[in-house]
Amino acid sequence: MKRKTIRNHKDFYVSPDGFTVSSDCFMIKAKSAKIDGDARYGLIASKRTFKLAVQRNRAKRLIRDWIAANEDLMLPELDYVFILRNSILSINRDLGRKKMSIALKKVSKQYNNAKQS
Repeated sequence: MKRKTIRNHKDFYVSPDGFTVSSDCFMIKAKSAKIDGDARYGLIASKRTFKLAVQRNRAKRLIRDWIAANEDLMLPELDYVFILRNSILSINRDLGRKKMSIALKKVSKQYNNAKQS
């Protein structure tokens, strides 16, 4: 299942009761999907973090590759917002995919713990 992307600015907002996981090259904020069965993801690569458009585009290309490689770990009932950090540009492909896998597993664990309580 290929996920859709978040398009509306207001849909990027994640409430404090959402799930957050940090890595050295990105941060994941997850929340319940707006529409059941229609989970999406969004990318934030700001001009403050990446001064050049070339850098922003490369960072987004890298994170999309890592997401595609680990899409089976993304829960279908959650929307994900990825906030990119500058260090993403110095990470190689395999290490990035591994970091994404670890982060998505942490989000799943947080979600399952919240669902049980």
